[in-house]
Amino acid sequence: MTTRLSAAELLEVVADADSFECWDSPAVEYPVDQAYADELAAARAKTGLDESVLTGAVSIRGRRVAILLSEFAFLAGSIGVAAGDRLVTAIHRATAEGLPLLALPTSGGTRMQEGTVAFLQMVKITAAITAHKAAHLPYLVYLRHPTTGGVFASWGSLGHLTVAEPSALIGFLGPRVYEALYDDTFPGGVQTSENLQAHGLIDAVRPPEQLGEIVDRALRIMTDTPRCRRLVADPPDWDVEDVPAWASVLASRRSDRPGVRELLFNAAPDVLPLNGTGQGESDPGLILALVRFGDMPCVLLGQDRRGQTPTTPLGPAALREARRGMRLAQDLQLPLVTVIDTAGAALSKDAEEGGLAGEIARCIADMVDLDTPTVSLLLGQGTGGGALALVPADRVLAAQHAWLSPLPPEGASAIVHRDVAHAAEMADRQGIRSVDLRRAGIVDLIIPERPDAAEEAQQFCERVGAALHRELAELIARR
Repeated sequence: MTTRLSAAELLEVVADADSFECWDSPAVEYPVDQAYADELAAARAKTGLDESVLTGAVSIRGRRVAILLSEFAFLAGSIGVAAGDRLVTAIHRATAEGLPLLALPTSGGTRMQEGTVAFLQMVKITAAITAHKAAHLPYLVYLRHPTTGGVFASWGSLGHLTVAEPSALIGFLGPRVYEALYDDTFPGGVQTSENLQAHGLIDAVRPPEQLGEIVDRALRIMTDTPRCRRLVADPPDWDVEDVPAWASVLASRRSDRPGVRELLFNAAPDVLPLNGTGQGESDPGLILALVRFGDMPCVLLGQDRRGQTPTTPLGPAALREARRGMRLAQDLQLPLVTVIDTAGAALSKDAEEGGLAGEIARCIADMVDLDTPTVSLLLGQGTGGGALALVPADRVLAAQHAWLSPLPPEGASAIVHRDVAHAAEMADRQGIRSVDLRRAGIVDLIIPERPDAAEEAQQFCERVGAALHRELAELIARR
């Protein structure tokens, strides 16, 4: 059973001691009738608050953050006119002061006693959040037990990062309402934070005690100014051995070759994983995360070689998740780093009906249109449209044995020679190697493998991390 913390108790857990600065003016009552006035009076006596929301600024790990905080004990945290106006005023103030915004809702939704006028407050709140995000300011959400109705369908679902309380009831239609309307019980286990995470709707499920660290880490990546804001030295003059294309293909397919997970483990001091598209999909073949390489922040989209299998190849959901990452980079004005390592996108009925081709096209279009620095890293296999979707960037780096091709060499051989025996020959003819790509002006820098990334995983990953740090520093310095 989830223990519900009051607003005051949650502040004690999350915020630095004695740091809360209240922004609220006294609530103005919305006139309805005496019965409602009596309910308001009882709620105020019970909670010691004048409304269902508190707003203000706090310090979290020394960082000043604006907060929107619900109190469920006040008429189930419902949002009426006064509460909505209070939220909108606070969001506008946070935007004007350039503060990141943390929302901690717990609510049954719209205050029924105030009807449609209260219901439409969700539009005003959403408009204020949209303006805050348009100012490239972070918006973080922590969904508490329970969060339902219009609150979940507006300011509860717009976070750049969304975390939820364990075992929290989170959903659009409250179970009691569903039962009353349909004379049936809502299916169990659906409206839980854990189920929402499994379906790519929220990023993580964490207890309140961990929220301070999550906020601190997120803002360290989203808002801290890198120390290095000057043009850096010329790229290293690495010698790269000229090896046959087929040798690189075989090296890229080694099961012990380091992938994006190993890269992050060895070369990134800060990693905050995100999860899913936010629209009910998640794909194990793609990692979306907020990352720092050295002191250089970025949004990272990494094709995960461990998450792509013959039964779970890279599908349309992975590309929709990638597009979420691109929007996040645009919103926060963070650089975008893409890591390409795929044997190819899914070839299936589900992929076709799921719009795979269109998602590839939209990924390419979104990357080309991004108004932030972009770096693409060819880390291993780069097969077909799944790879092409993440290639367009200001700078393209490649591991020595990485390659890029419209089809795997075996597929190219099947088309040209009607067999797969000519795969090595086709790899040579098509110019898929990193050295061929650099010669063609597609790749800007090749990162050596000595002699193979699988033989020196840690050193290779550190070399890649240093190269990414350098490219990000240079691109940021040029802005």
